[in-house]
Amino acid sequence: MSRTGETRVTLADVAARAGVSTALVSIVMREVPGASPASRQRVRQAAAELGYHPDRQARLLRSGRTRLLGVVFGVQYAFHGDLVTGLYAAAERSGYELSLSAMTPQRDERRAISGVLSERCEALIVLSVNSTQAELTELARQVPVVVLGRNVRHRAVDVVRNDDRQGVHLAVDHLVGLGHRRIFHVDGGRSPGSADRRRGYREAMTRNGLEGEIRIVTGGPTEAEGAAAARLLLDDPPTAVTVFNDRSATGLLDVVRHAGLRVPEDLSVVGYDDDRLAHLGYINLTTIAQDASAMTKLAVTRAIELIEGEPDAPGETVTPPHLVQRSTTTPLTPPPSSSPPSSRDHGLLPP
Repeated sequence: MSRTGETRVTLADVAARAGVSTALVSIVMREVPGASPASRQRVRQAAAELGYHPDRQARLLRSGRTRLLGVVFGVQYAFHGDLVTGLYAAAERSGYELSLSAMTPQRDERRAISGVLSERCEALIVLSVNSTQAELTELARQVPVVVLGRNVRHRAVDVVRNDDRQGVHLAVDHLVGLGHRRIFHVDGGRSPGSADRRRGYREAMTRNGLEGEIRIVTGGPTEAEGAAAARLLLDDPPTAVTVFNDRSATGLLDVVRHAGLRVPEDLSVVGYDDDRLAHLGYINLTTIAQDASAMTKLAVTRAIELIEGEPDAPGETVTPPHLVQRSTTTPLTPPPSSSPPSSRDHGLLPP
């Protein structure tokens, strides 16, 4: 804006203030050779005084480029916010900008994708929740696509994701190492990663000789679904539980604590994601951390390779998770009886 706040400051305005030609101002703003250090300093000072900012997008559009990466994400997923933060940092380092399009309870994934395509993005990074494999494959035929955080088994789609099965292996092994046997799993319904996390739970329980203790409780990705799962546990609670994500674990913790169970003395809880909720002091959740920084760097790098280079065939990059132990898990206190619990004693459902 100009000094009056009514019109946009132009190159000519800057040139007049600095006492140089418009062409010289253009050279300075484009950061190309052709101006002396003294002239550059004078032009930049004049631009700062007038509040001039180069219209980067207009210049890119004239060149046929936007250097925009479209990002489709869900506002209801706390970990998506962490991923978007990482994507901004990775894109900025590479000279790209992000155009965001959100999924909300009233705006589905198709509309979010359609909205970002209209921004002339050069590639899309999709934190997909509901699109089918066929829909994502068709989208990849229209524009370079990297799916972030979801397992898509198709050779036409690039994927960067966390190893969900290994993550739940770590959670179960941690709890077994603390002496727990009655370890339940609250699943994520149809959310991305839920099937792999259920599979990882079964595998880890079986590997630890706890096939008879396997129980999967219906859950979901939200606090309300975690709370509903907790109510299912209260009649005959386990000593430990792994939960699909941190947000669901937060809802579960609220219900079990209000019901009188002590966490972690009566119930140890492990979440998944290590999102911002898990770090809060009053939650302080033991959780499985996805490496958001590594995942977002890989996603941006791959998207730019698809735009600018001759990339290899689409593929999948899987990052390893790790356990973050906080205050919601503790060694199991042995019961008064020396006999070990059995699935029959506790009415466990079969796997």
